[in-house]
Amino acid sequence: MLENILNNEKFNRVVKARDGYLLYNKNDIYIGKSIEEYGEFSYHETALFEQICKEGDVVIEIGANIGAHTLSLSKLVKQKGVILAFEPQRVVFQTLCANLALNSITNVHTFQMALSNEEGYVAIPEIDYSKQGNFGGISVDKFKVGTPVKKEKLDSFKDKISRLKLIKIDVEGMEKEVIEGSKEIIQKFKPFLYIENDRQENSKELIQLVKSLGYRLYWHLPTLFNKNNFAKNENNIFKNIVSVNMLCIHKDFNINVEKMTEITDSSFHPMAKGKK
Repeated sequence: MLENILNNEKFNRVVKARDGYLLYNKNDIYIGKSIEEYGEFSYHETALFEQICKEGDVVIEIGANIGAHTLSLSKLVKQKGVILAFEPQRVVFQTLCANLALNSITNVHTFQMALSNEEGYVAIPEIDYSKQGNFGGISVDKFKVGTPVKKEKLDSFKDKISRLKLIKIDVEGMEKEVIEGSKEIIQKFKPFLYIENDRQENSKELIQLVKSLGYRLYWHLPTLFNKNNFAKNENNIFKNIVSVNMLCIHKDFNINVEKMTEITDSSFHPMAKGKK
């Protein structure tokens, strides 16, 4: 475990992590706990982004949470690049902004909003961040009561960017709606797509939608634990837990993908019981 720079009775802590200083919630059972124990979160995803993103690239991160990946993406694209980071939860969004400020990052533009296939508002419920929870696992489209937060299509930003390398989507079941609201941008720039797909009930439609946009899809199942973690902590508190994501590459690009399984059957999900 890393030494906390900020250590009080409240829920927030600060550590020196792989990509800089990170403010995190000690009660978050995945992101916060990983940062506390290892000084990083899901590094194997970052390692993939290192193969995709270069200096000067533009990246859109939808569901940025507290910025654990935002910091690494910012370093990859450098000052000539730009990150657009979206996060709807107010307290989580404030932590994201704090992490950018702590590290003097100026190439990231943040937006406290949800992205979907229509404009309007989503209700963000009152969340007690002083108690244990998976704060990155909250589906913000499931609530009828709460603080209204703006909801927009990503396509409303299409005239604000001139290039785009990657769209990263981690929105807890709203992936299909985000893609539907991003079709114009996707068709214009044909970026890499990195999409969480851990909700089996939504998987088939999501896969078919992305395929219809001219993409080849590959399963990416990174473990949460990285044995070469920043803190050099050999204790694997996450055991065999993996993230279930898809790397999507437009068919116009002839890119050889190794060590990933191409998605040819939209009905198949790697976490399904009785899978072959």
